[in-house]
Amino acid sequence: MLDLLIANGLVIDGTGNPGFYAGVGIKGARIRILRGDLSMVEANRTIDASRMIVCPGFIDVHAHSGLMILAEPEHEAKVRQGVTTELIGVDGNSYAPFFNRADFLSFVEMNAGLDGNPELSQRWSSVAEYLMCFDNKVAINIAYIIGNSPLRIATVGWDDKPADRNELNNMKALLREGMEEGAFGLSTGLDYPPGSYADTSELIELSHEAALLGGIYHTHTRNSLGDRFLDPVKEALEIGTKSGIPCHITHLYHRVGHPGGGKDLLGLVEGARGNGQDVTFDCYPYLYGGTRLTILFPQWSQDGGPERFKQVLGSEEGRARLKMDMFTRGTSYQDMWLTYFKKAHNHRFEGKSIAEASIICKKSEVDTMCDLLLDEDLQVSFVMAGVNGKTLPQFVTHPMSMVGSDALLIGDFPSPRSYGTFPTILAEYVREERHMDLPEAIRKMTSFPAQRLGILNRGLLKDNMSADVVIFDPKRVGAPATRSEPKQFAIGINYVIVNGSIVVEDGTHTGALAGQTIRRGRNGD
Repeated sequence: MLDLLIANGLVIDGTGNPGFYAGVGIKGARIRILRGDLSMVEANRTIDASRMIVCPGFIDVHAHSGLMILAEPEHEAKVRQGVTTELIGVDGNSYAPFFNRADFLSFVEMNAGLDGNPELSQRWSSVAEYLMCFDNKVAINIAYIIGNSPLRIATVGWDDKPADRNELNNMKALLREGMEEGAFGLSTGLDYPPGSYADTSELIELSHEAALLGGIYHTHTRNSLGDRFLDPVKEALEIGTKSGIPCHITHLYHRVGHPGGGKDLLGLVEGARGNGQDVTFDCYPYLYGGTRLTILFPQWSQDGGPERFKQVLGSEEGRARLKMDMFTRGTSYQDMWLTYFKKAHNHRFEGKSIAEASIICKKSEVDTMCDLLLDEDLQVSFVMAGVNGKTLPQFVTHPMSMVGSDALLIGDFPSPRSYGTFPTILAEYVREERHMDLPEAIRKMTSFPAQRLGILNRGLLKDNMSADVVIFDPKRVGAPATRSEPKQFAIGINYVIVNGSIVVEDGTHTGALAGQTIRRGRNGD
């Protein structure tokens, strides 16, 4: 007797092969593929998937859910897109190990504009303790990667200085221990202090340590390096080559203002792959990026940690130097919109551009940002129009790319990608514009990321795989979220099943918290 039978749907199994008609049976948390006449199959419940697509649950390889999912475990913005597994700990900004509580709280403050700063009842210090916070307590599965920022904070501290040999050995030991407890490798965010203070040689040594345990190097590149175009990618590839680690470049796309074309960037990774390097990348299908407001401030201003940074923000001397050194990441301050304010008197700035906020405050853009960050304990976020839309399809459809939403779950005006990444690919890139076919799009969102991480029991629909399943209407699926109205749930995602439990039914969250922590080396469970 099956617990659930999904009948009459077109099964697209995640391999990239064309779909086939079959039943998908679920017993406990495992799948069985059933061919032929299903009339004699006994099941406690049957879902009629006529005119629907049945596919594996989607895997997001770039998620900023490490704190917010603990505060809001239903995780509706993501699970209602069909996401059943996420990789957290990205951009070098992860939340374990932290054995010093004061450092942990300071890091949460510094990174709040990216990952949020919710009130949490959970406490942890090690990777093992952190991962225990998720099992059967959140709606989706969680995979974890260790950021180099906590490694640096625990050994070198918050300062911009090279690690000495003892400090580097201690970082390697922390990384090794965290991976033995289930982490999938090392992440970096080389625009975010203090992890960005690591030089190339330090990252090669850490990556070599991760490679010994079968991990990957997942990197937000050092975008201030050299020509700010190809040189950041070249550093990432160098780290991968010299350490012997599989290299994954996250949110790779052609930026507005890049001096060359998208084909130049893609040529670098294609050339590396052609020379035998194990390299992949991810991107999201939107023009709008977003991150913590502090990223606009030069590295020197954050040298020493959040308390030193606040001193710079509050001093006349610091602001004078900032006004000389700062530049916009997008086209202008008019195309950078603020969000995530906790104080009532600042809610008027939600969704306003930095330029508009400066007019309201009757101050320069730099003074306005400094004042808001100080008033909001550094937690302000922003969204910007920074992606070149003309070249974006080249990246989304490239055979070496998979899907990473880079979804921020904070503020009233997050990027629409937070609510719409996966259905946008199904609706716009497949159905409307036909940039790629449906089996290939699903492969990019399922088996390919599972393969990249080394998750063996997810990403495919076949016998004995874990029962993460999405049922969607290919004619209706879509993402109504926009820049001005971003918090709109996906449509056409009818059912989402996580570990055999129905989490989304008829497009509505059931309240089930069936997610599991997926630990490296444990067969995907």
